[in-house]
Amino acid sequence: MKLSIVIVNYNVCFFLEQCLKSVQIAIQNIDSEVFVVDNNSVDGSVAMLKEKFPDVKLIASPKNLGFSKGNNLAIAQATGEYILLLNPDTLVEHDTLIKCCHFMDKHPEAGGLGIYMVDGSGEFLPESKRGLPTPLVAFYKISGLSRLFPQSKKFGKYHLGYLSKDQTHEIDVLSGAFMLMRKETLDKVGLLDEDYFMYGEDIDLSYRITQGGYKNYYLHNAKIIHYKGESTKKTSINYVFIFYKAMIIFAQKHFSKRNASLFRFLISGAIYLKAGIDIFKNFIKGSFKYILDFCFIYGSMYVVSEYWSKTYKAVLEDFPPAFMELVVPIQIVFWSITNHLSGGNDKPAQPLKILRGVLIGTLLISAFTNFFDEYRFSKGLILIGGLVSFTVFFGIRWVEHFLKNKTWKLSKARPKNVAIVGLEKEAIRVQKLLQDMNANVNVIGFVSTESSQNLLSPNHLGDLTKIEEIIQIHRLNELIFCSKD
Repeated sequence: MKLSIVIVNYNVCFFLEQCLKSVQIAIQNIDSEVFVVDNNSVDGSVAMLKEKFPDVKLIASPKNLGFSKGNNLAIAQATGEYILLLNPDTLVEHDTLIKCCHFMDKHPEAGGLGIYMVDGSGEFLPESKRGLPTPLVAFYKISGLSRLFPQSKKFGKYHLGYLSKDQTHEIDVLSGAFMLMRKETLDKVGLLDEDYFMYGEDIDLSYRITQGGYKNYYLHNAKIIHYKGESTKKTSINYVFIFYKAMIIFAQKHFSKRNASLFRFLISGAIYLKAGIDIFKNFIKGSFKYILDFCFIYGSMYVVSEYWSKTYKAVLEDFPPAFMELVVPIQIVFWSITNHLSGGNDKPAQPLKILRGVLIGTLLISAFTNFFDEYRFSKGLILIGGLVSFTVFFGIRWVEHFLKNKTWKLSKARPKNVAIVGLEKEAIRVQKLLQDMNANVNVIGFVSTESSQNLLSPNHLGDLTKIEEIIQIHRLNELIFCSKD
């Protein structure tokens, strides 16, 4: 057999289906076999494979083995002269695999082959060709020098930016999204290192291929689309820790003790820098609405106080600086807290809850000012501040509702995505109860409390051990637990 294709899948059912359709076309004139290793997906991938791709050799793992172990399972069964590791979030051009096999046939010194990859918008992906991440190369990338000087032979070594993407070159590192290798090469240098759960294993194997006396190449005239990141959603700082942990494993394994320590220092710095930036960004994102509240109310109160001091006060003079510097900010905090406790930040926005929160805040502020003579200013301004706060709170949440739901009607809330946790019989009964109540929910399916349930049931999302992945993949808003089970 000429070619064995190995795809490791984890919760990207839609992309996997499109990938396999493109592969079917690309292997029409090649003696080949296709393996799919499913790492216990909860999105219906296994059922889809059995229904639509019965010829694919499916290995359904009962747990998430990671990238290396998953690929090694299939490689151990593969019989092809060449082994292709392919990401499920890729599309292969119709003649790509023929071109790759032809190149390998003509270059017996080639142990591995990578190709020209573009993203979903057609932009060239620089990781199509990479250099070995030595401590200096890693430093140039982390510091941003490689981005500033991408075509420099000194600073641009990580992505080999000085080598034309439109020419075939010998390279150091292949991309795990598309790694074509000789079976005899893998028999000699070994399979993927299972110390790597995700990321880094492609660098490690590429390095061992060159250490085994073979060469790695980048082929410019064979292409795939790689919807980068879809198969390994890069969420939060977690991705950064996994990726750089893989780099540290590589350094400790292949570099000298001194260079490995230097590499570890650089990588640790990068992790904490990235973590700090992400925490700050998440804080700003989560606080943005409240910052807007404060700014709008504060600005409005400044305008009102200026007008009030010159028009309605018995003695026409400006308020002391403490009014805007201390009193108004404290009042805004009071209104924000009472609005939140009253349910004013619930979705969709409910005017009565916001009004209730603002009224409680206004009464508390008015009462407290009786105990602080030096900070007791006009009662009228407190009432106006309450009115301004209600207008701002409601206005911002109303606009937010419109931007998300494309309607100004607050009663038109989208149904919540829910899953029912329990055995199938009880879950069906609960679902019927929800339908009889006309509950504004979209029941995605049920999560079994027993692992022995039939995994191919169309309504079965998985068992309790996969609850976190189920919530993320199906974007659930609520879980309903069956007390009977």
